[in-house]
Amino acid sequence: MAYRRATLPALLGGLLLTALLWWAGASAHALHLPGATDVLGGRAAAELERWLTPWSYDPPASIRSGAGASGGPDEGGDDRYLSLYTTAMRIRFGALFAFFVPGALLLVRRLPPVHGRMPAALLAVWTWGLVAGVSAMAVSAPWQIAAQGHGSYRFLPQLAGVIASGRQILVPAALVVAAVVALVARITAKGAGPLPRQAVPARAARLAASAGTAVVAISLVLLSYQPVAATIQTAFTGGGMLAEPGELLRQWLLLGAWAGPSGASPGDWLLYRAADVLLLAVVWWALRLLPGLLTRATVPAMAVCAVCATVLGLLASQLLRMALDGGAGLRWGLLHLSARLGDGVPAALTFGLAAGIAAAVTLRAAAGRAEAVDTTASTKDPAEPR
Repeated sequence: MAYRRATLPALLGGLLLTALLWWAGASAHALHLPGATDVLGGRAAAELERWLTPWSYDPPASIRSGAGASGGPDEGGDDRYLSLYTTAMRIRFGALFAFFVPGALLLVRRLPPVHGRMPAALLAVWTWGLVAGVSAMAVSAPWQIAAQGHGSYRFLPQLAGVIASGRQILVPAALVVAAVVALVARITAKGAGPLPRQAVPARAARLAASAGTAVVAISLVLLSYQPVAATIQTAFTGGGMLAEPGELLRQWLLLGAWAGPSGASPGDWLLYRAADVLLLAVVWWALRLLPGLLTRATVPAMAVCAVCATVLGLLASQLLRMALDGGAGLRWGLLHLSARLGDGVPAALTFGLAAGIAAAVTLRAAAGRAEAVDTTASTKDPAEPR
């Protein structure tokens, strides 16, 4: 699809995602009203407020009262920290738009929602919305931490905490935006003529999918093993503002957490490992189909789509875990049960990019080798006797 046809859906999606999250953040204060507590219940209202607060322009009580500021009200400390918080939110929403639009533009252009590509395009834009939201949280986090008035104290753990917040509300918001982007892109693609499908040898596609899945498995199987994960989180101490980077490293390197069956029965252990198997299966199947779905399997397109495939696998595994925990978790409510939805997106971004690059390189090498073999075989065929 041409850029001029893909630009409108991407821009519209960026504006809609920004507006939805701004509206969600502006609604956070309504959860303090007595009516909201009566309808939702105190626990559910508090949980929902925790989801919405990271996208709210209303500063926390500590900043409003000046408790988090080093200077008193007479010194203007409260105003300075309020200004920092406002700057953080402006950067957050601006970065959200800036991250979403280029990725959505690339996805709509290389994976247009026509000719059997509609489900793939919808899922890709949905998961890219999560990536854009988490990336916006990461970019704006330093300003939010500084607004609390103690940015020099345990800065890296605070940074990890800010990045991990606000991800749950991204899941439904990005799904709504993805549906709108896919529908608008389908309309703008009309009249563009038949969009090409790349012919890819099946063996090359399987090799590329296996290479990309192996990269993701390094995080899920090797690094997420609890003894290895504990080493990652405790091996680096640092000093000053860079002290205790373990929690931040965990977010960007680990897609899960698992240990041997010593703490549970082998049956329960295998049941919960099914979620990890599902994640890898989703990644492999997506990478296997991508070369044939993309109008052109470029390295940027494969990398971005691999990130989306990894996030999709994460969501599928988390939904499976929610189903497995449903009996016990529903005692605390559905909101509490889905609190971990969206975990691991930074690690999915890290290893998804690497997986996409590995898959693209493997695909080109395997496809080139297959073409060379076919050319050699055709030149060596003896002429048929007359």
